[in-house]
Amino acid sequence: MIETSQKQERVILVGAALPDSENIEMSMDELASLAQTAGAKVVHSYCQKRDRYDSKSFIGSGKLQEIKQLIEAEAIDTVIVNNRLTPRQNTYLEAELGVKVIDRMQLILDIFAMRARSHEGKLQVHLAQLKYMLPRLVGQGVMLSRQAGGIGSRGPGESQLELNRRSIRRQISDIEKQIKAVAKNRETIREKRLDSQTFKIGLIGYTNAGKSTIMNVLTDNRQYEADELFATLDATTKQIYLFDRFQATLTDTVGFIQDLPTELVAAFKSTLEESRQVDLLLHVVDASDPNHEEQEQVVLDILSELDMMAIPRLVVYNKMDKAKNFTASQYPYVSLSAKSKEAAFILRQAILKKIRSIFVPFSFKLSPENAYKLYDLSQIALLESYDAEQDSKEIKGCISEKNKWRLEAFLC
Repeated sequence: MIETSQKQERVILVGAALPDSENIEMSMDELASLAQTAGAKVVHSYCQKRDRYDSKSFIGSGKLQEIKQLIEAEAIDTVIVNNRLTPRQNTYLEAELGVKVIDRMQLILDIFAMRARSHEGKLQVHLAQLKYMLPRLVGQGVMLSRQAGGIGSRGPGESQLELNRRSIRRQISDIEKQIKAVAKNRETIREKRLDSQTFKIGLIGYTNAGKSTIMNVLTDNRQYEADELFATLDATTKQIYLFDRFQATLTDTVGFIQDLPTELVAAFKSTLEESRQVDLLLHVVDASDPNHEEQEQVVLDILSELDMMAIPRLVVYNKMDKAKNFTASQYPYVSLSAKSKEAAFILRQAILKKIRSIFVPFSFKLSPENAYKLYDLSQIALLESYDAEQDSKEIKGCISEKNKWRLEAFLC
């Protein structure tokens, strides 16, 4: 019988903590999760305290020799560095250690290459990888000429790694044109959504916080969900009914992470743009993660960079069944376990409460001849109970500021 399964790469994680480094333990734990998501087996993890990074070897010579000995003893395939390496550092480390060396940025790019499903998503990942490779083409003969496979080698492929700068730049230009064409089409679709009366909700949060699970809870649909980083990359929008006939759209987007490669921030800006046009953000947080407050801050920082802090937010503390000594750090919030039976009811009630606080109240007398209009109104407004068959029934409810003008049809 022929063995077709791919050998799991054995990796060592390497990090360096400077005096001003923050959340280094969280960062190293996250690197381990990223490596496992990419299909690697983490054998050892090192984090060296340093005053500054070594310009040639990144870490000290003593630690480098220690890692070299471990590579030989443990049959290590790859070394993954938690920081961004310069081309010079990358070349030197590979020459000294005799194995493939990739940095955190290349690892994340690799995972994105695995996860991208849509045509635009694949184009964006390809573009980010080419931009990452471009400054590394010179002086990386060993790395680029090797017929490498496995982690850090997915995406464009070996033949593209051997292309010269001019060819890479030409590819970048071609892909940017394709992305611009796809983005134009998506912008047309988005404008139609913006012109609609429908209330729009966006799911945001740190990667693996449970956004796709929350989406499935609200839509009774099957969005891909898994206990892994970057399970969802491509923005997905679905329609939901929150109350009676009140309609809303729900958009799930890529998860945030600290130290996201700048190439990916730029490449996926269009994906994150999906959340800029919403009426309400659901910030999903993994309450069971001991670093959830730091993860929340990463998301808030990115929202600030994207100029999205003014959008109303409801924090959803998820995975409460696994949380220990939990304390909420943001308000308003709702806490739940998305896997529980009551999750859908709890979440819907919390969302409706938040929407009512955003909407403006109204009240008017409904004449019998206008009763038929209530159906359309109930799709864009939250109505209190009413009996349309009664003469001059008073109708109360609340509606968004942008749709308030539609009430004029009932006052004539």
